[in-house]
Amino acid sequence: MSSYETRPVSPSDLDLVVRHRREMFREMGRPEAELDAMSAAFRPWLEPRLRDGSYFGWLIEVDSIPVAGVGMMVLDWPPHPYHPADSRRAYVLNVFVEPAHRGKGFATALMAVAKEETARRGITFMVLHASPQGRPLYEKLGWKATSEMSLAI
Repeated sequence: MSSYETRPVSPSDLDLVVRHRREMFREMGRPEAELDAMSAAFRPWLEPRLRDGSYFGWLIEVDSIPVAGVGMMVLDWPPHPYHPADSRRAYVLNVFVEPAHRGKGFATALMAVAKEETARRGITFMVLHASPQGRPLYEKLGWKATSEMSLAI
């Protein structure tokens, strides 16, 4: 793996996180009009959450240039058979590695940091929505598919 530094996401990373999210969904084949609408709404949603820490995460930098990132949130969730004594879930989102830096272990490293932070906070269950590209990595790291479904209204 290349020499790199991992640092927390900060409010000054707003545009980078918005770009990473947009690129992540672009690679999943979403149309530009959807990406425009999502990004326009995501930026003002994210800005206060970066400031108050309710959205947090980490970036990997190579030569001081961000090349990968992961975001997290703590969700208030009723106790569930997956986490019967905990009313929280750690939600992982916006996992993105710049194309030129893929295959170097950066996503694995970020997922390890996310897992460590989840344990540090005393949370016992993590969730994410996996893209087809990300699913093999998550499965290799021990993540299991669940029965979630969705309905857009």
